[in-house]
Amino acid sequence: MVYFVFAVTTADAIKLLEKFREGKVTLPVALHSFQAPPVTDLGFAQVDTHRALRKGFAEVIYASGKTGPQIVKIAAAILDHDDRLLITRLNPGQARLVRKKFPASHFHPVARCLTIEKKPLARRPGSIAIVCAGTSDLPVAEEAVVTAEIMGNRVERVYDVGVAGLHRLLNKLDIIRNAHVVVVVAGMEGALPSVVAGLVSRPVIAVPTSAGYGTNFGGLTPLLGMLNSCGSGVTVVNIDNGFGAGYAASQINSLCAGGL
Repeated sequence: MVYFVFAVTTADAIKLLEKFREGKVTLPVALHSFQAPPVTDLGFAQVDTHRALRKGFAEVIYASGKTGPQIVKIAAAILDHDDRLLITRLNPGQARLVRKKFPASHFHPVARCLTIEKKPLARRPGSIAIVCAGTSDLPVAEEAVVTAEIMGNRVERVYDVGVAGLHRLLNKLDIIRNAHVVVVVAGMEGALPSVVAGLVSRPVIAVPTSAGYGTNFGGLTPLLGMLNSCGSGVTVVNIDNGFGAGYAASQINSLCAGGL
């Protein structure tokens, strides 16, 4: 009997190619496996089951705007093909429903994220420093932490080191300088990434947050300040986008570690 093993993860692809090399799988079967439609159709969602094969990590669920049952069904489809799952921007009610279905899941309330790791990734060499200006920025910073950690990175937190008390940052410079990449999260006027970039030789990913008074304009002021940074090596993600910063930092760190 002929059967097909669909290559939906990097591990699947490696196993399939090894079987082909050993003569256990024919060329037509191998080709069909790679040509299989990389989508699970749930009606309300098209789950990308080849995301891990292309990107190194499975599709991430953005929970905001989705119902609890929708999140559970998408999560189940992803976990059919992958050992790890990340859901961002959950509220406590959504998290309770997901945890009821997947008891092994872990809810990170500050980050508003939920993770499932059947088999955690090995930690890469080196680290990512997540630098946070103030306590009000912690939800965004922790979202970056959870994202980077589930993708196989060691994270060093450097929190509450905003420019209003620069000595607090200077006391932590050794940790930041030893990291492969630095994520800097700040609201208010958004000055911290420029300061950090002037002190270290690492790539700096700046994350503006919506924390601040009226003329912060919901994060627009720090966003524009970071985009106009005089610090060399600063790149900027969207307002409150800790996930995007953690993901990008992981990709940079994987190159430093000689990975993919």
